[in-house]
Amino acid sequence: MSEKENPLVGIASITSDHNTRDPETFEIDVDAANRQHVGLRDSLGELTVDQKFYILKRIEQENLEDLDDLPPSAVFMIDKVAHLDINEASVVLQKFLEDHKDDVNISIEYYDFIESLAQYQSSEVSYESSEKAGSLSSGKARNDSSSNEKEDAIVHELSVESDEPAKWNTIFDWDLQARTEAGLIAFWSPYPEVRAVTDPFDDPETPCETVRVYFLGLLWVIIGTFINQYFTERQPGIGLGSSVVQLFVYPLGTLLSKILPAKKFKVWRWTLDLNPGPWSHKEQMLTTLFYSVSGGGVYASYFIVTQKLEMFYNNPDFDFGGQILLVFASNFLGFGLAGIFRKFVIYPVTAVWPTILPTLAVNKALTKPEKKENINGWKISRYYFFFIVFGISFVYFWIPNVLFNALTYFNWISWAAPENFNVATITGSFTGLGLNPITSFDFNLIGTSGFAVPFFAQLNSYLGTVSALFIIAGLWWTNYKWTAYLPINTNRIFSNTGKPYSVTAILGENKQLDQQKYELLGPPFYTAADLVVYGTFLALYPLNFFYVLLTDWKKIKDALVGLGRSFNFKKRSSTYDGFEDPFSTSMKRYPEVPEWWFTIILVICVVLAIINVQVYDLQTPVWTIFFALGLNFVFLLPFLIVYASTGSSLSINVLLEMIIGYALPGNGIALNFVKTLGTNIDVQAENYITNQKQAHYWRIAPRALFRVQILSVLVHSLVATGTVNLVLNTVEDLCTPLQPQRFTCPGSTTIYSASVIWGVIGPKKVFGGLYPIFQWCFLIGFLLVIPCWALKKYYGRTLIGKYFHPIVFSVGMMGYAPYNLSYATPSIYVGFASMYWVRKRYTAWWEKYNYILASGIGGGIAFSAIIIFFAVHYHGYSISWWGNDVNSTVLDYYSPRRLNATVDAPDGYFGPRRGNFP
Repeated sequence: MSEKENPLVGIASITSDHNTRDPETFEIDVDAANRQHVGLRDSLGELTVDQKFYILKRIEQENLEDLDDLPPSAVFMIDKVAHLDINEASVVLQKFLEDHKDDVNISIEYYDFIESLAQYQSSEVSYESSEKAGSLSSGKARNDSSSNEKEDAIVHELSVESDEPAKWNTIFDWDLQARTEAGLIAFWSPYPEVRAVTDPFDDPETPCETVRVYFLGLLWVIIGTFINQYFTERQPGIGLGSSVVQLFVYPLGTLLSKILPAKKFKVWRWTLDLNPGPWSHKEQMLTTLFYSVSGGGVYASYFIVTQKLEMFYNNPDFDFGGQILLVFASNFLGFGLAGIFRKFVIYPVTAVWPTILPTLAVNKALTKPEKKENINGWKISRYYFFFIVFGISFVYFWIPNVLFNALTYFNWISWAAPENFNVATITGSFTGLGLNPITSFDFNLIGTSGFAVPFFAQLNSYLGTVSALFIIAGLWWTNYKWTAYLPINTNRIFSNTGKPYSVTAILGENKQLDQQKYELLGPPFYTAADLVVYGTFLALYPLNFFYVLLTDWKKIKDALVGLGRSFNFKKRSSTYDGFEDPFSTSMKRYPEVPEWWFTIILVICVVLAIINVQVYDLQTPVWTIFFALGLNFVFLLPFLIVYASTGSSLSINVLLEMIIGYALPGNGIALNFVKTLGTNIDVQAENYITNQKQAHYWRIAPRALFRVQILSVLVHSLVATGTVNLVLNTVEDLCTPLQPQRFTCPGSTTIYSASVIWGVIGPKKVFGGLYPIFQWCFLIGFLLVIPCWALKKYYGRTLIGKYFHPIVFSVGMMGYAPYNLSYATPSIYVGFASMYWVRKRYTAWWEKYNYILASGIGGGIAFSAIIIFFAVHYHGYSISWWGNDVNSTVLDYYSPRRLNATVDAPDGYFGPRRGNFP
């Protein structure tokens, strides 16, 4: 069949411009592209039908039911590959090898293949392509070359007439394969997971920052903030997550597009269009980001509650003005740092951010049309697949959450031997170590991270958790630092008689340490699991900082140079300078948000924090504000680099508590304030950056996102602060253990207890006196840097050298107190199945359905939890039968100890003798 004339007249960006550094190269008219019916046999460069089909296979779109109606992404990529010069392709491949040498998200197999393509010299080297095809020498395989019949035959074998997947890692047509791989890198992404949730092109005319976005965004921020903040202090709590909100946003946006009049009006210099047409994918994404950046409660609310309530610090002078100053400062400081760190963790193509991809997948399923496919017998669209999974997950969650609680904690080994002490300790799911091969059938416990986090990261984390199990068991069975007198695994602290430690029992009327009371009760003691968690935390800080500095130095240095240039007001430069990947290039057509905008926000927030501590007498020196900011500036970057590539997040809270506790002994309020400020800078910066990366992937205009984020956080801060005061003024017996509506304040109580332990008593007494090993943990972490870096540098092409990640391994070691191995085991099964086996063997299915499956499960659980909360738990309903009661009959449920302090310890208590307490 002869090829038709090019049908893409009017979509010039697909067929004419191929300059990878020009934003217009990536621009098309999406509506026009969707109306076109472009087939495999239509004229798209000088490629044969089989060669074009091979390209379809490489982008996992060979399962289309109608090859005469290709999706725009396929047409775009075929055209770009067809017009890509082989010399330019070679440059792209060489640059890829340089940029991705240590990239843990690029497999060794794929890197070796690209290296083979880049190093390919001539037809002197032959490559076996398949048993039928035999071998051939590579050469050009263009449509006008009749002499390369063997090459055409091989491409044909691997394309139209074969059901086998493309043998992309075997060179059989060097020219075509080199240009195809270079095309994926230069015009889309080398990561299949990114290609699965993004498009290689942009339509700048697509409605984005519209009146509809602001209306729905503000509506859901107000509703979500109120719900999430109101129930923050309830146990169990209730939350309205973005995974649920984005499902409500879509039908409401579609409704507004049908009922709003198509009218325009002017506000100052801007012309606002009430209804620019159908609800677009960019509007959907921007509204989702509007909510997700701030829809939850505020971390500063814990500080407010501990200040205001009489049972805590009882500071009635900390009024609404002081509260809003703190909330604004803590929420916006992270925003300022997020803008400055864009060059490090948003623009680099290696910053994949795997945890955000399910959100993109859902919005793609909701808003973007797709062609019919038959993938291993699966014909269902993403849209319908999502809602089917959502519905099943919604219904199923009632079983483990209401009808059969034992499915959540499937503690079957303990059920078989409910009174066996060793079984409870080693296999128990509650206060045991959780060594159990089958631990849960509840996806609320299993989680959906297994569908998104790279398998190497999941495996590193799991091995870390397993390693920690043996360390904890060794400490406990040898009674190291009296741990055998306590439960093996809990985050609670205890007195020297083995009873829960009462922090209020050592405080005087002024909420400061009463030395006489302290001498009677003694210092707090930690469990074996808690010791391992804290020790790992302290070792992790130097390990993370110096390891990332060594392994990612070139990227950090280049980004620092670019950051310095952006502050050079004499010489204008783009914030995207130095970034030539497809997403950064296409984003250059939108006005940028200058670094100094974020810097101004940073300065204003520092001023607000200073006013807060000076006017409201929070017993906090001004220098601690700059210290918290500086500490975050130093550690946040290595945290973000690890998070962006592995999905493992870290926090600075323990280091901050320890340093402030040493610097300001006896001052619990100051420690709470600095912790609130410092920890929230960390958390909020990560939140803003993940939002910015999602916008980057979907080509949301940076200034549109900036305005949306600012307004969202502003409204969120006001609503959350008002809601906290509503709870304080209307909920009776707030934060008491027997509060009728269960507003027992688990968060605020924990924050208050930590302020007493770290601030009032101080780390010098606890760690310096009781646990001096902690002082050596920093050195241990530092010494581990060199061997870990050497393994990466000199053995990076080996399996262990490439995929062993000491930071993620260490994060896994902290998976205890109160969690244990039983929480990690089912997730690693999911990770192996999804991110390794299915991804490798059924890539097309994985790209289409994997993230939709994860989002459907998560969304169904979240929505079901809300209904169950109000319909069942809020009213105290429960069903008493074996499946709901069996876990309360096992020894593990009651925190068993190996030794009894009153019987086995001298004088009835363990630890230092009275009169010698640290």
